[in-house]
Amino acid sequence: MYSRKNVILLFLAAIVLASNCEAKAAFRPKSALTPLKENVSTKTASTSIQKKITDIQGGAEDGKSSLSTAMFNLVKGIVGAGVLSLPAGVAAFGDAKSAALPAVILIAIMGSFSGYNFSLIGRVCAFTGADSYANAWEKSVGEKSAWIPALCCTCKTFIATLAYSMVLAETFSGIFQAMGLNISRTQTLVGLTSTVLFPLCLLKNLASLAPFSLLGIFGMALTVACMGMRYFDGSYALPNGKLLEGLAKLPAFGVKGASSALSANAFILICMLSTAFMAHFNAPKFYIELENNTIERYNTLVATSFGVAILIFSASTALGFATFGSSSAGFILSNYNPKDKLIGLSRIAVAFSLIFTYPLVFVGCRDGVLSLLKVPKEKQTNAKLDQVTVVLLVMITFAATILKDLSFVMSFGGATLGSALIYILPAIMFKSVVKNMGDGASAALKKETYFATFSMLLGIFTGAVGTVQSLK
Repeated sequence: MYSRKNVILLFLAAIVLASNCEAKAAFRPKSALTPLKENVSTKTASTSIQKKITDIQGGAEDGKSSLSTAMFNLVKGIVGAGVLSLPAGVAAFGDAKSAALPAVILIAIMGSFSGYNFSLIGRVCAFTGADSYANAWEKSVGEKSAWIPALCCTCKTFIATLAYSMVLAETFSGIFQAMGLNISRTQTLVGLTSTVLFPLCLLKNLASLAPFSLLGIFGMALTVACMGMRYFDGSYALPNGKLLEGLAKLPAFGVKGASSALSANAFILICMLSTAFMAHFNAPKFYIELENNTIERYNTLVATSFGVAILIFSASTALGFATFGSSSAGFILSNYNPKDKLIGLSRIAVAFSLIFTYPLVFVGCRDGVLSLLKVPKEKQTNAKLDQVTVVLLVMITFAATILKDLSFVMSFGGATLGSALIYILPAIMFKSVVKNMGDGASAALKKETYFATFSMLLGIFTGAVGTVQSLK
């Protein structure tokens, strides 16, 4: 135990040292983050968010991406920490292991619809020459309502940052428990935010953090592999699993199996998937930066990447739920024994990845807020940026201390903003593009508007029902 404590302490010390060293760059005159233009528009809000999140969600800054590189980046962008909340979505409607089967089917269906709409956004850009989500809306629907996607993107990044804070609080709480330290979740979150996240969010140049985002997909793959090993070796199997002792909540299974997916509670999982599969504000960038970006190659990129994401989501969801059943927590790693060394490695991998990708999402949220508030260029000084950073971090940290159920944040965010950005807005843009083509639109495109309308109505219906179920 002593050597393990030393390893973890060294890990935490390295993070603090790195964050404080990087924070010195926050006060250098040169800035890699170009200030927003004086005439701030809602297009700027969405584009600014998209630029910052690109470091996480994929896409090269310069030049073109090969198909294989783009696939890796898109999978990396889709598969995030949100996947670790999905077992709780299954537990919302079932408690027998057979409930994992319809859950996997739902993951495949919603992942396919998400992929289709991701493709739809890229095709809208191909038809209109747009270079961002907001620009695609402006060129297809109109400039007057461009505040709608801008507001959705800003709010979505706020929720994403909130989810990151919640995951970090749960992850480090588990790490501290493994060290035998009695530190509360709130103390963990406040301490982590003030000593690590705050200095990182003050950075004016985030380029040095981008390589760390590559650890994200490695951390998720390692976590899924560890979950599989623990399920198949029976360490948490009732009644005599070797790691059951010391669990706050034992695995629990009942009789609500596959048929329970027909209940309204299944919409909680569906809406969580809207958040989990979210990468759509970067669809234009993936299309533009794809080498030889024909529609056929772009669709190959989308189909392959979302297919891989569906497999990872299905594996993690099925393994987590099959291990803990109705006891599955909003953050599945919280279910595992703090003394489980194998899962401990997963916690460290997830924590390390999230710490260095957190500022990339946060800065997108901050710049989106400044744009929506129409703060002019000359007033966006370092001091003003720092003030806004403090206010937003206080709001996010306070919310994360109050909200402890990650599955609720995922489901509610997916039911509202996720449904809009994935299903509703892309369909509206595509229908407007085809309408603007007039007689120049092919018969196939005109017919496809019916399917796009169906996808939009599906998003409205699942979003409405999911919102109600999430709030119950």
